[in-house]
Amino acid sequence: MTAAVSSEDFVRVDVNRDSLQPVAVPVPPEQLIHRQVEGDAAAEGFSKSRGHPVYPVRVPARNLSFSVGYLDPGAKTSNHRHAYESLIYVLEGEGYSIIEGAKVEWREGDALYVPPWAWHQHVAAATGPARYLTGTNLPLLQSLGQTVLREEER
Repeated sequence: MTAAVSSEDFVRVDVNRDSLQPVAVPVPPEQLIHRQVEGDAAAEGFSKSRGHPVYPVRVPARNLSFSVGYLDPGAKTSNHRHAYESLIYVLEGEGYSIIEGAKVEWREGDALYVPPWAWHQHVAAATGPARYLTGTNLPLLQSLGQTVLREEER
């Protein structure tokens, strides 16, 4: 169940006494950094559910999520889909992804887009490991009350 969220959670609004215009005053959360993301032992269960090492960035972002993923040489993710869109930036290595049947080859420095609910799978080249950063809009959809689905091919 998603916790109720109100505008008070994001910003405090004051009134400028001279102009009577609302003025947004940022309210920073207590946690602004997640140190040593790629060494976070708390990610073990998340990685296990994904079938390969994946380290979610744990900060109180309400619109975006990030994670760092690894694939050993020749390894692949499950074929899966989810209701949120993803942007993937390749930090290291090369390989390819199959997105709705289209093969997209990638290497270090490339970025690719995975549309919502598109079947996709990522495969590292046999010549070396791949490391990538994934950004999603999952938190935004959850904040809007959307049930966010993820499905693995069986």
